[in-house]
Amino acid sequence: MFTGIIEATGSVANLTRVREEWRLVITAGGLSLADVRLGDSIAVNGCCLTVVEFDDRQFAADVSNETMNCTSLGQLKTGSRVNLEKAMQATSRFGGHIVSGHVDGVGSLVSSSPDGQSIRLVYEAPKELARYIAGKGSICIDGTSLTVNAVNGAQFTVNVIPHTQVETIIGDYVVGQKVNLEVDLVARYLERLMLGDKAAQAHGWKEHGQNNQAGGIDADFLAEHGYK
Repeated sequence: MFTGIIEATGSVANLTRVREEWRLVITAGGLSLADVRLGDSIAVNGCCLTVVEFDDRQFAADVSNETMNCTSLGQLKTGSRVNLEKAMQATSRFGGHIVSGHVDGVGSLVSSSPDGQSIRLVYEAPKELARYIAGKGSICIDGTSLTVNAVNGAQFTVNVIPHTQVETIIGDYVVGQKVNLEVDLVARYLERLMLGDKAAQAHGWKEHGQNNQAGGIDADFLAEHGYK
C-alpha cells in the first residue's frame, strides 16, 4: 500500500528481457535503500514492483508481460527518470490517498499551461476509467497523488504546485506524454458492490487493463434499482 507522496526520483539503469519477461534495474537517486529487504514493494511510476536484488544505490525488479502491456513502463529507456515510493508503514503519515500501486490504465497529457506558479495539466483517460474520476476527487498519476480540479468527459484537469514539479517527474512532461493512472480504490469497490448478484455473471475477459466488470453500472441499471 502507498500514499502517492513521492519520496524521490530515480532513473532507469537497465531494462532487459529475462526468460521471456523483463528485468528493470533502477538507480534509486535520493531514495534510501538502507531499510529495504528482498521482497519489499517499491512503486515505480505508480507500479508496485517487488525488489528481487539491491545494493546501496540500485534495486532490480522483475516485470511481467502483463504489467508491461497495462502500464507505461514499456516506454522507459536507459536514463529515463521515474517516481519512487516505498510501501508505507503502519506508523507513517498518510499524506496523500489510498494507492495500491495497481495501474488501472494509461492516459496521455493533452495540454499544459501556467497558472500562477503552478501548472495546469489536462489529461485524457481511457474511456472505461472516466466514470471513476470525479471533480475534487483523487487521482494517481505516475504514482503521484493529485486532486482532480474538473472533469469533461474522459478529460480531467489537475494543478501541480512548484514543490511537486521539482520533487517528481511531472515537471518533465510534454504534451502527448503517456502516464500511468490509478483511480480511487473506493470507487471501484463501490461499483462492484452495487452490482449485487450481477457481479457473479460472467461476461468474458478483457485483456490489458480494460475494465472487466460484469455488466457495469449504467442508467438502466440505476433505474432498475430505484435511482431516478
